[in-house]
Order: sequence, then structure tokens, then C-alpha cells
Amino acid sequence: MPRWPVCPRSVEATVAQAGQRRAASPLLLVALLVPLLVVCGRQAGLAAACRTITDLAPNGAYGVADGDGRIVDACNPDQPLIPASVLKIATVSAALAILGPDYRFRTEFFLDDRDNLFVRGFGDPTLVSEEIAALSGELRQKGVRRIETLFIDTTAFALEHQVPGREDSDNPYDAPVGPLSVNFNAVPFIKEKTGRIASGESQTPVLPIMRELGQGRPAGSWRMNICAKGCDAEARMARYAGELLRAVLARQGVAVAAFGGIRPVPATARLVHIHESSQTLAGISRATLHHSSNFMANLLFLACGAKEFGYPATWAKAREAVHRQLARQLGNEAATAIVQVEGAGLSRDNRVTVRAMLRLLARFRPHIDLLNEERGVAVKTGTLTGVANLAGYLPDGRAFVILLNQPAHNRAAILARLVRLHGTRPPDAGGQTARHLLRPVAEK
Repeated sequence: MPRWPVCPRSVEATVAQAGQRRAASPLLLVALLVPLLVVCGRQAGLAAACRTITDLAPNGAYGVADGDGRIVDACNPDQPLIPASVLKIATVSAALAILGPDYRFRTEFFLDDRDNLFVRGFGDPTLVSEEIAALSGELRQKGVRRIETLFIDTTAFALEHQVPGREDSDNPYDAPVGPLSVNFNAVPFIKEKTGRIASGESQTPVLPIMRELGQGRPAGSWRMNICAKGCDAEARMARYAGELLRAVLARQGVAVAAFGGIRPVPATARLVHIHESSQTLAGISRATLHHSSNFMANLLFLACGAKEFGYPATWAKAREAVHRQLARQLGNEAATAIVQVEGAGLSRDNRVTVRAMLRLLARFRPHIDLLNEERGVAVKTGTLTGVANLAGYLPDGRAFVILLNQPAHNRAAILARLVRLHGTRPPDAGGQTARHLLRPVAEK
């Protein structure tokens, strides 16, 4: 005989207590029993659901919800777990509401009366070399021909610290964030066997920072976080942006005599150009989710705080802005179950529940095209050491969440099982689709 959950003991105790009350009416007994029996039924159902994945998820949770957001199957739906990169869905959902899908990031350029150029960034995550070339051409069209000294203004950000959960590794997913960041704060270079350093991409000139990062490295192709092995993040970001802008301006025929580092725009300088990102927020959001970019997600997160509470951007403003927006979208209970200390899912202090994520996915359904699709499954992966999560929509349109905080990496097998259980033909009999989803892209 299967073991019941804990509920029958509560029912027995309630019956005994009711029996001792000789004056109690039969209606009172029914009133006492019915709520407990309902709760017991729910717990028994959850226990049965959990048994379907016990062999795969000793420390995990999952849930499936219909098109109206009603949970039709779940195990541990209210257990807070580390979300990893599935948290990016919450960040993007809030950003689309706060900033708007047509929002474009801006970068401002000022000249003083000595031909010094000041660049003030506002966290544009798309300032790759091609974008730098475009804005350099725009400056030339505005009549800029010679720059005495190039300065970077970083006053739009006042971060209390760098990204929570970020490590001092070589990997691009650990890149710092700042108000003026280029090439995702990752440096592409090739170190030849002779020791010569070349750029890792044709659109990016060879820069001094490439030679510095290449020292002591073996020959090969690299794309390295600018703060590999630690650095003053603000100074290094300004240096990388300054070196790239200076080199690309030179290609446009605009000479820059010197790079002056970080300095605020003086009150007497005049605004000569505002560059707007070529991509709208909708496009940036798609790239953020498709490539699971920690860098882009956290700049969206910070932009939300700055939009709601003004510059300079801070982590505290971002957390409050995103939480308030999620509360408007999902209700206070679900929003409170989504704990974000940053926007990408890097930090192990982040928490979500299956129930809250399913509610979020019900709200996010109009943006399903922003997710990767693998043979009919729209999905966002989330991967950290000891964390392997999935969230998205099954081929029949039902939302699903799988949260595993355990060493065993079984999310693909659980997804294949959920697809079978819920009457949708698996994309292939061998679970190849599910295994395909295990590939983390730019995730930790």
C-alpha cells in the first residue's frame, strides 16, 4: 500500500478533536474535514507527480501549465531554487515593459573649445566594432576632423560593485559591465607561433590591449574578457573603448592625438552628436536570449533602473525597478518568489520557483519568438555548476519549467518525459532534441 503524505495524521487528529466536542454538529465536522481533504488531495497529487521524476531529480522541481497559465502538472512548484540563465526571461520581460520594444540606447559626444572629445555612454550593449565604425562616420559628417584628446565620461553608472556572481576568469561571460563598453568587453585576437599578435576579426583593428592580454599566452585564437585575472574594471573598459574608437576614427580620417582616460564632460563643452543603437530593444532582447548573453542582460537590467529612477544606474535601482514591474505583470506573490540580485542569472543568490516562472511564461507568451526553438520546443537554458534548468513552451504550446539544483545533469531526459506525459509526440524517439538543448551558449 503506498505511503500517504503527512495529511492523514492531520485528518485523524481533527476527527478525534471533533469527536471530543459532543456539542459539535455534523456540519461542523464536515467544515473541518473538507479543507484538510482538499489539501491532502493536492499533496498526494504533487507526491505522485514527483514520483515521475524521482529517479532523475532528487533535488529539483518542474511544472507544466496550460495556455491560460493553470498548472496541470508539477513537482515542488514552490521550492525556491537557483535559476541560472532562465532568469533572463524575467529581465527581458521587465525591460520590454519599462523601456519599450522600440527603445534605442544612446551615446553622446561633446567637444570643448580645445577640440577635446568627450564620450558619454549610457550602457549600450551593442557597441561592437561595426557600430563604432558607423558612429565614427557620423562624427566625420558632423564636421569633426581632428581631436586633441579623447576622454570617456563614466558618470552614467555608479555601480556599488561589479556583477554579482561574476568571476575573474578569461571567459567572455565573466566580462564586466559599464556605461561605455565595446565588443561586449571581450577582446578578439590571434597569437601566432612567432608571438605576433593579430586581430581576431577583420572589423577590429589591432589594439595595444590585445598585445597586453596576449603576453604569456600560447599561440591560438582568443576572445578574452578584458578583466582576465582581475583589473580596475572601470579604467580597463574606458581604455578598451578609447583605443578602439581612436583606431576606427583614424580609419575614417579623423586624427586623435591622445587618449586621456576618464573625465566627466565639462559644462562648457557642446553636444555635437547623439548616436542611437542600430538595434531596438526587441532585437537586443532576442540576441540576449538566443546567445544567453550575461553582458547584455545586465545592461538591460541596469537600464531599467535608470529609466525608472534616473541616472546614474545602480544595482539597487535596477532590482527595485524590475521587481516593481514584475509585480505589475505577475502580482506581488509571484514577483516576490523571483529574487534577482542581477539580471543574467550569474549569482547563486538569485532564486525562483516553478510556480512563479510558469506565471511569468504565461505573461511572456507574446514574445515566444525571442526564445531559441529546437524542433518545436521554444526554450531558454540555464546552466551553472550543479545547476541545469530549462524553461519555455512545449510543442503543444504549454509552458514548462525544469529547475535542477543537483550534480546530475538530467534536464534533457526530464523534458523528453514531460513531452511524452502531456500527449505531445516527442520530436524523435531517442530524445535527440532534448540532448540538443543541453548545449549552453555563453553561459557559465
